[in-house]
Amino acid sequence: MLAATVLIRHFDEVTVVERDKLPDGPEPRTGVPQARHAHLLMSGGARAIEELLPGTLDELYAAGAHRIGVPDALVSLSAQGWVPRFPEMQYIVSCSRSLLDWVVRSRALRDTKISVLAGTEPVALLGDREAVTGVLVEDRVSREHVSLEANLVLDATGRASKLSRWLADFGLPEVPQETVDSGLAYATRVFRAPAPAAAGFPIVNVQANPRDPHPGCTATLLPIENGRWLVTLSGTRGGEPTTDEARFVSFARSVRDPLVGDLIAGAEPLSPVYGAHGTANRRLYFERLKSWPTGVLALGDSVATYNPVYGHGMSVAAQSALALDAGLRSGSTVQQVQRDIAKVVDGAWAMATNQDILYPGAVGKPLSLTGRVLQRYVDRLVRTATTEPTVTRAFIDAFTLSGPMTKLMSPRVLLATLRGPRGTPPAPTLTAEERSRVTGPV
Repeated sequence: MLAATVLIRHFDEVTVVERDKLPDGPEPRTGVPQARHAHLLMSGGARAIEELLPGTLDELYAAGAHRIGVPDALVSLSAQGWVPRFPEMQYIVSCSRSLLDWVVRSRALRDTKISVLAGTEPVALLGDREAVTGVLVEDRVSREHVSLEANLVLDATGRASKLSRWLADFGLPEVPQETVDSGLAYATRVFRAPAPAAAGFPIVNVQANPRDPHPGCTATLLPIENGRWLVTLSGTRGGEPTTDEARFVSFARSVRDPLVGDLIAGAEPLSPVYGAHGTANRRLYFERLKSWPTGVLALGDSVATYNPVYGHGMSVAAQSALALDAGLRSGSTVQQVQRDIAKVVDGAWAMATNQDILYPGAVGKPLSLTGRVLQRYVDRLVRTATTEPTVTRAFIDAFTLSGPMTKLMSPRVLLATLRGPRGTPPAPTLTAEERSRVTGPV
């Protein structure tokens, strides 16, 4: 929908080819099975969406989404220690993926020049290796084929994209691809938040340390709309969470700190436990092809997918849509626009894969010597961020995709990181008042 919002600025009409029959409200749908699990809209992605569709954030908040200040309203155990709750530096929008989809879709489709061809999926490109001229689509019920002619075809079909295969059918070289798979699996359940904690409650996140000699297990509690908590558990290969409802809380208590499990132990469950697999980091390097046909581009998960535990996928997609807009406005070739989209992907890709390859049993290309040196620096930087506000800000800006990764190497941050943390990192940072809102007065 964000891509359609961009394209309608540059073309007379846009047709969105959509596999699903779209719901009339913020409901899960078949084509987005991961929607039931934790999704974070980082401030860098939120600003991109607001630039593309002004008013979206206000509408989200009016519908019950929470604006979570970072790090002041974030209770997070990083790989290197608890993140201090300094005054707000950035923010996260916390809500269900279904609500976010609904609000963005509703705003985008107010433009009547954007139409949706629902219950339909693309099956082939039209054209040849020099120029793509449209797409062949199939009705998922009747199996009827229709040719859609187009000046530009943009692949935003996600993790299941077939674009590389279709390009190969035109005789183009194989698209270089890289995968880093920690074997992560998810389990998610929704709870009713205790009434005093239904609003103004922080995100609570216990991360794994990939350098521990055992599977990495995490627990995340997100406040979402309608007075609910969405709780997602995850574990890498050999430590996958169960979908057994009776063992959900015990798994949440078994991670590096039992805080999330303790918070939900007395909460009322509102859903079954939903599981998910297929969370590998995968990237297609379309920008490396020397020959690229006119009339086609790829964006979002069609280019790169990430371990969802880092919460970067939606924000990268939104920032990629901005890169698409900038490229079309400047008159760049489609090949140059594809390269610009790749630059947006680089930071989040490095952040996810450099961590995930460290987990026991991870599958993928090992870190190079340069990568190992950089990873040790980042480990020290994150540890330093537990006590030093200057480093915390650089880390938070990078984590929320709100500033360039180069800030992590600025002179002030570099010197502070080399000096290391000063003082003792804080203990679990949920305040006594916040705890009392869950457990009652002590």
